[in-house]
Amino acid sequence: MKKPLAERGKLIVVSGPSGVGKSSLIRLCMEMRNDLCFSVSVTTRAMRTGEADGEDYFFIDDARFEQMVEDGELLEHAQYVGHSYGTPRSFVEKKQAEGINVVLDIEVQGAAQVHAMQKDAVMIFVAAPSFEELENRLRSRGTESDESVRMRLLRARQECEEATIYDYLIINDDLKTAAEELSAIITASHCRFADRESVLH
Repeated sequence: MKKPLAERGKLIVVSGPSGVGKSSLIRLCMEMRNDLCFSVSVTTRAMRTGEADGEDYFFIDDARFEQMVEDGELLEHAQYVGHSYGTPRSFVEKKQAEGINVVLDIEVQGAAQVHAMQKDAVMIFVAAPSFEELENRLRSRGTESDESVRMRLLRARQECEEATIYDYLIINDDLKTAAEELSAIITASHCRFADRESVLH
């Protein structure tokens, strides 16, 4: 499903509560398609076991993050549970110009910034089947304290209330089904009338 380079890549914004399975969903969708790339965010939080710098995130300190904000190097940036996150602008713009769809895994606050600047961004919210299931997933990771789980669940409820800016809602109950839905949404975004009407003239 490779897109011709003449067609600009879409900006695919994926958000959802911590623990909902966004990373697994995006990874599986990328295995299904050859026209996607993942935008690696910068963050000031500590690296978790199994993560790699430059693949999962670019792990930087607060001073470097603030410098990137001041220099306009970030497409969006936000605070989440005490840490800073942001999307490097240059990478995203380069890939879109090459006709590649760029997937952003960002939280609601940052997504709102992207939506305000790029109205044709494809906005997708991912939810768990229930808050009980979300809590089970958070606890099963074994990386969160009780207080951290409590904070993440509180934030999850806030995010769900703020999700009205999104175009699509994927319920991640079955990962394969959810990935197929994500892929279908991306395909449909390239079929928008405004993107193709030139062939009619």
